[in-house]
Amino acid sequence: MNWSEQAWKTIQPVYTNILQMPFITELRNGTLAAEKFQFYMAQDSAYLEHFGRALSLIGARADHIQDALAFMRFGANAIIVENALHESYFKDFGVTERGQIQPACHHYIHFLKSTAALDAVEVGIAALLPCFWIYKQVGDYIYTHQQQENNPYQKWIDTYAGEEFGEEVRKAIAICDRVAAKATTDTRLKMTEAFVTASRLEYDFWDAAYQLRKW
Repeated sequence: MNWSEQAWKTIQPVYTNILQMPFITELRNGTLAAEKFQFYMAQDSAYLEHFGRALSLIGARADHIQDALAFMRFGANAIIVENALHESYFKDFGVTERGQIQPACHHYIHFLKSTAALDAVEVGIAALLPCFWIYKQVGDYIYTHQQQENNPYQKWIDTYAGEEFGEEVRKAIAICDRVAAKATTDTRLKMTEAFVTASRLEYDFWDAAYQLRKW
């Protein structure tokens, strides 16, 4: 069993809780309150900017040139998506500005950036993986379990269930497995710890949006 398979088994309870949380079930059913999705979109816009910066940090630190190029592209794509949020999603859902970064987003982006900058590069790579992998899994799950036509959140669902995003996810997983295979046992354990922490922060990010949690 490779590292990614073992890591996913470790976060299976977290992933199950994500699928069952009100934000995701109501998003899937198209019944999520617009106010909660607006809060989420504003925070996600801020998150993606800093996620892109963390990805670029890993690109600068990666030992393998192909990994460096891959993470620089991942970082650029995150910023492109962030711009698309302003141009399209913000308009569609009536969000006029990003506003202040709230606690869950603040915690998550600082964990990612500090890990990407200060921990072993393998650990930083593992910390960034849940944002790819969990979003793809959730997007696929919602896409195949939708219970309503004309879901107001269909564009979001299609983005993360799409094949283009899926290809990026597969590349990110493959890089994690390759660096883990060459890492020490201690480093692999730290990779898993970072992966688990980031997965929990994914849950907290959506929960905070549902609760409209602010400072």
